[in-house]
Formats: sequence, structure tokens, C-alpha cells
Amino acid sequence: MIEEEIGNELRRAGGGATLATAESCTGGLVSHRLTNAPGANEAKEKVLGVAGETLREKGAVSAECAVEMARGVRGLFESDFGVATTGIAGPSGGTPEKPVGLVFIAVATRDFADYEKHFFHGDRETNKREAAEAALGMLKKNILKIKTGTKGLVAQKGRAAGF
Repeated sequence: MIEEEIGNELRRAGGGATLATAESCTGGLVSHRLTNAPGANEAKEKVLGVAGETLREKGAVSAECAVEMARGVRGLFESDFGVATTGIAGPSGGTPEKPVGLVFIAVATRDFADYEKHFFHGDRETNKREAAEAALGMLKKNILKIKTGTKGLVAQKGRAAGF
């Protein structure tokens, strides 16, 4: 697949070349295609500012990493909300502790961050689709909390302050 070839070429490029996309008519499809090839974890640390310690101690697939990603992308683009997903879409890469289908989703504002942990049981495409739907739902829920002034977060799903 061309997305795997692109990933391989970027890794071979001197200094670990990076890539950014800006999409209008493709609505994120270019980014979607690129994430079909495994290996996007390097950007979490280099671009979004996820702490190396978080990646080493908690892993790239963790609530802590998702929250740092959401905060990082929000800060990078100076947006009101940041949304992040990190997980194991499949078909490989899972472990007994972190199985295929495990996804953490985080939403961050300047003042707070919220996260959810999900387990999806489909193939790679289905898991990605379900994770995207869950992320959009979580974003909507948090926008409504701000709008209605009920910023309190669901304790069971996680509050991202002071892990």
C-alpha cells in the first residue's frame, strides 16, 4: 500500500522526516490512509509534546498519553478544544494487558481534560470508525458541559488532573 511506502520512506529520510496534512475536500481521508500503516507514535512525543516518561512508564496507549496528546494539540493550534485518540486498531500489536481494540480518547480545554477508555471488537477499519464516533460523541458532550456550565467530569471515566 502506498501509505506503508510513504511511512517507510519518511523513516529512511535523514533525521526522521515528519509530515503534516491540511485537508479540505478530502475531509481527513489522507490522514486516515496514512494511519492505516502502523508507527505513528513518534509524532506523539515530537509534535504533541507527550513526555518521554509518560511513553516509557504508561505507554503510547494509555489515558495519560491521550490526555497529553489532547492538551498538546490544543496548545499547538491554540484552539478551545483538543481531541486525541490513541489505541491499538489491529489487526496486530495487542498484548494481554493492552489488547487489539483498546482505545483511549481525551478531550482537553485550557482548564480541564477528560478521558474515556474503550474496547472495540472489530477489524482495523471498524475499530477506527467506532473510535472516531466515540471521540466525536465525547467532544459533543464536553462542548455541552461548557455551554451549560456543568464542567464537572464523570469520575468513572476519568479526570485528567493529577493522575
